[in-house]
Amino acid sequence: MGKKSERGARDKNAALEEEARNAAKKAEHGEEEYQCTGFLEQDFAELCTRAGFQEIPKVVIRSHTHGTTAVEEPDPQAEKEGSTTLAQIQSKYAYFRPSIQVELEHEDPKSTREIFIRSWKIEEKMLAVLAKCLPALSHLQALRLWKVGLTDLTFTTLLSILPNCTTLKTLALEGNPLPERSFYKLISEETTLAHLSLRNNDIDDEAAFLIGQALSSLKSSNKTLASINLSCNHITNVGATHIANGLRLNRSLLSLSLANNQIGDEGALKLAEVLGPFALTHMEVVERRRLLLEKECQERGRLPQRHFELKTERPTSHVSNTTIDKLQATKTTKTTNKKKEKELAKREKEEKEKEKSQVSGGAVVLASSGAQAKKEEAKEAKQAKKAAPAAEPKSLRGKGTKSSTKDKRAQVLEVEVVEPTEIVNPLLEQAEHRDGKVFLPGNRVLIYLNLIRNQISENGLKGFLVAVEQQISRVAPGGKGPTGLLRLSLGKNNYPADSKIYARIQELMMVRDPLPKATKAMEEEGAAAAT
Repeated sequence: MGKKSERGARDKNAALEEEARNAAKKAEHGEEEYQCTGFLEQDFAELCTRAGFQEIPKVVIRSHTHGTTAVEEPDPQAEKEGSTTLAQIQSKYAYFRPSIQVELEHEDPKSTREIFIRSWKIEEKMLAVLAKCLPALSHLQALRLWKVGLTDLTFTTLLSILPNCTTLKTLALEGNPLPERSFYKLISEETTLAHLSLRNNDIDDEAAFLIGQALSSLKSSNKTLASINLSCNHITNVGATHIANGLRLNRSLLSLSLANNQIGDEGALKLAEVLGPFALTHMEVVERRRLLLEKECQERGRLPQRHFELKTERPTSHVSNTTIDKLQATKTTKTTNKKKEKELAKREKEEKEKEKSQVSGGAVVLASSGAQAKKEEAKEAKQAKKAAPAAEPKSLRGKGTKSSTKDKRAQVLEVEVVEPTEIVNPLLEQAEHRDGKVFLPGNRVLIYLNLIRNQISENGLKGFLVAVEQQISRVAPGGKGPTGLLRLSLGKNNYPADSKIYARIQELMMVRDPLPKATKAMEEEGAAAAT
């Protein structure tokens, strides 16, 4: 181990020195940093030449026939010239040359959707190139790496690249065993991956424990991963128990494959237990009580705040700024009306005095003109009274208070509607209390479970039969909410060929499975691939 670590350290130092030399050369020649265009073939070739690669892997479009690379056909003219053997060898072994296979979204070369790299070692230097290419691919959805010789160091580098690929949802790391069992880091709360395949990675029970903890624990749970493939590994009953514990409080995983492992009845019963109502452990009960108390305190804390809001709203609702302005306007109109009445009275007195001193003929004319002036002034006073909001104080005394309370109620209702809805923790689901224990309904989000080619006998099948029957009996009316398993694959295990329990499970699942023929074909394909 000491020699290997020393050799790895020397390789790392040599790679760092080479990078430093390349950077110095670029600085001397004044080369600008290359800006990726999203055209993978062009970007990858340019970055590889700048990094000093002697042989650059080709970027080729992946052929859909047998999942192989499209190879060039031998030239018929070359065959005539006698070089048939060389052309045949080249075409035959072109499959094994390092290449990057791509699938495009459409004909645009910038629409790379999936990348396949297989059977050639990716080192730090190549990962540095990919770290610049991949984030520029705006359509990239899947990255599949098969036997690329990942180490714990290069895996850490790859892990740092993934957050920059914002559209990436599917990652397959297959045939890449890691001594430090670091695969669980792909299932953290910060990850954006939806589909993860970890086949043929020598995952053992210790790695399964870390993966189960990443799926869910008392304090955290993954909320983005929808499917995980752990087939063709070394998971036993112990590891299956760890995975089952991870499913207890996880409500995002829809598909789980544990095919071609070493799981027996004990691990199968633990997985089946999680699918139906299960009793909480002591630590889970304590955490549930804490969450319930916290929720109750939050609800209590909201009520006094609303009462305080109502109290602060009362004076403003009785006498708001607008009503004060209206009252002031009515007061000013009243004072102006009184001034006009006083002026009219003064004018009347003056006119009477003038009437007495003037001649009778002139007095008659003045009297008639004074009467007309009085009529006009009376009309003006009536118009002024109509224009003044005299009914406003009444509305404030009586009906105005009722409308203000209605406004307050409407405001309170609006506040209640706007409050955001919180994600329900599985521990806060409606529970049943039996025999002094607390039972949760179970994980009804998982819809596909694959346990083909394990070591499960009829004892393990009984647990799954009970779980399926419980899920069917507890389906909500109208099909609302999670329904539970829709597909359960248990073929090629250690039970008799004429097992009635297995036949009963198949009968129940045939009704629930939306694509029964596809399921059978997948099971046969999986069995063939395993052999």
